[in-house]
Amino acid sequence: MASKLLMTTVFIFDVIAFGLAVAAEQRRSTGVSKADMDDNYNYCVYDSDIATGYGVGAFLFLMASQLLIMVASRCFCCGSPLKPGGSRACAVLLFIFCWVTFLIAEACLLAGSVRNAYHTKYRTRFFENPPSCETVRKGVFAAGAAFVFFTGIISEFYYVSYANARGSLSPY
Repeated sequence: MASKLLMTTVFIFDVIAFGLAVAAEQRRSTGVSKADMDDNYNYCVYDSDIATGYGVGAFLFLMASQLLIMVASRCFCCGSPLKPGGSRACAVLLFIFCWVTFLIAEACLLAGSVRNAYHTKYRTRFFENPPSCETVRKGVFAAGAAFVFFTGIISEFYYVSYANARGSLSPY
């Protein structure tokens, strides 16, 4: 039978990762150009950098969730062969989709965290154009959150299909 403890743990990790990704989207840092009258230059001032921590936290919780599922299913390639049938075919497709959505989610979360942590350090004179106070684009963490959600659903279905194909899931 599919492990209820494993599925509950993975579900909790996925919910935490999703919540952290949504929080990172809400708390992205913003930058504004400020003028320094004494030295006659403009520079960027950024607000809170908490979104980087939220993004990294979501990254790690999603990675732990994926690791648990893959260890429990022996990464689909190790161990005894699965019984032929619809459950095995479904498990193969879900395995592929699970990894694709996982990689996209991790890329979005990692790229958003790195970009959010980057702050321009240069300054310009008053007669030049003001500095570009670049921040992470709106929606990067939201895309990561969406793919965390998809990964969570697909990985749960993958594990159930895998357990059914192994013959360790009762139909009742």
